[in-house]
Amino acid sequence: MSKVFNYFSESFEELKSNVTWPEWAEVQKYTIIVAVFSVVFALATWGVDVFFAKAIAGFFNLIK
Repeated sequence: MSKVFNYFSESFEELKSNVTWPEWAEVQKYTIIVAVFSVVFALATWGVDVFFAKAIAGFFNLIK
């Protein structure tokens, strides 16, 4: 159990002393960018899905 505690203790110390954390304004800006691109990508995926669903349905209606 002491190895686990030691691991977490050293990890926490590493995060405190050796990691460069971004400023809060930078975090907010990047969060907005990620959210916008996530929505755009979701809409693009939905659009491609709808297009192919209609194309496949049309194809099967043609051969019916």
